[in-house]
Amino acid sequence: MKTQDLIRLGVPQGAALKSGMEFIANFIRQGGEPARLEEELGAIIAKPESFLGDPLREAFARDLYAPAYKQRDVLAPWAQWGSGLDAAAVQQMANACALPVAVAGALMPDAHVGYGLPIGGVLATENCVIPYAVGVDIACRMRLTVYDRKASTIAGQKDRLANILEDETRFGIGSTFKDRRNHDVMDEDWDVSPITRRHKDKAWSQLGTSGSGNHFVEFGSFTVSAEEAVALKESGFDINAGEYIALLSHSGSRGAGAQVCQHYSRIAMDRRYDLPKELKHLAWLTFEEEAGQEYWAAMNLMGRYAAANHALIHKHIAKKVGAHVMLDIENHHNFAWKETHVVNGAEREVIVHRKGATPAGEGVLGVIPGSMATPGYVVRGKGKPESLHSASHGAGRVMSRSKAKESFTWSAVKKQLAAAGVELLSAGIDEVPGVYKDIHGVMAAQTDLVEVLGKFQPRIVKMCPAGEQAED
Repeated sequence: MKTQDLIRLGVPQGAALKSGMEFIANFIRQGGEPARLEEELGAIIAKPESFLGDPLREAFARDLYAPAYKQRDVLAPWAQWGSGLDAAAVQQMANACALPVAVAGALMPDAHVGYGLPIGGVLATENCVIPYAVGVDIACRMRLTVYDRKASTIAGQKDRLANILEDETRFGIGSTFKDRRNHDVMDEDWDVSPITRRHKDKAWSQLGTSGSGNHFVEFGSFTVSAEEAVALKESGFDINAGEYIALLSHSGSRGAGAQVCQHYSRIAMDRRYDLPKELKHLAWLTFEEEAGQEYWAAMNLMGRYAAANHALIHKHIAKKVGAHVMLDIENHHNFAWKETHVVNGAEREVIVHRKGATPAGEGVLGVIPGSMATPGYVVRGKGKPESLHSASHGAGRVMSRSKAKESFTWSAVKKQLAAAGVELLSAGIDEVPGVYKDIHGVMAAQTDLVEVLGKFQPRIVKMCPAGEQAED
């Protein structure tokens, strides 16, 4: 089959024609029947969105796909990592890159469907911010603390460490400590937005707590090799090769952050009322608008508030453990930053939204978790321009919460956790290891984005008990 045959079938000249010929070659190379080729091509041309996420057909389908809403001559440039990604997530990324405010994008290997921008989606825009591209749980973040205690002591201290987690953490919507915790973030200006002003007291009552959904606090073993120890020392951490007790936490800005997202998303959707239904969660606010300035200030305040939540968790637990902290690393992954990037050969300032994506600029440290039974990793970014200096934020879900509740039983999961040496204090069945992708495959798909500087293996895990609405 030649290019003229593709044109006859309706393939436009340009990128689609080239990727169409590449598909034909790959189809035949992989043992496809030549007699079925025209039927295969016709199906892709008729409905290309159905083949996004298909390793063999995606490149051709992507060049054919035209989003429902398109105010650009061509989609903003974007790249993706990993193969066989959820087609609906790929379609969401394409739609985002069709927005008139889009500058560039990237899709991480843990990608799955979100509201508007997919989880694992990175989007650079010009002079505007998209509240739902930041996410409901603004500034959700990771923090890892490594203590000067050997990991081998965890086994003999399981009850003590479990009691520390029970005493010093709170999970669930509306969860609070009986005696409020204190942090300088509550002395900041909470009048930057009417929403932050209204919810300051609620935020203070939830200070130092973790929420629900995929949020967790867990003890585990942190393993660092001799080579990794050298790299960590280059990054300012004096730690020798070995295995140590460590604490890993994951949560965000709680109820106050959710209220900020909901309020400013409604304003954005009202002002961009002409967006079709499937794109309404990509509504933006410009920085010329007062609402855009308010959201930006509130988002950054929620970032500092989320960091304070983790700081308090780690401070109180470290005190109870009675150990010296050798290494402390943290990063946001639901946030937007003003950054300078080279796009189409030109350097420009853009707003980079990372919705479930870890900052991975050159030399930047971050934490990428797996699941309650699989390892997480300390990583150092390589500053890959095409990824907008980003990497995955975890393993990524492979099924919905409702599907998880239908698919797993606690009896089977407990056997799996026991085999992995994990003690689970509390969690919902919708957060068990089987709902997540293989973290090893995700990490293998992004070796050009980050290098691994250490591995965390969960041992004692606490999450929100079953029955709570997810806040992640």
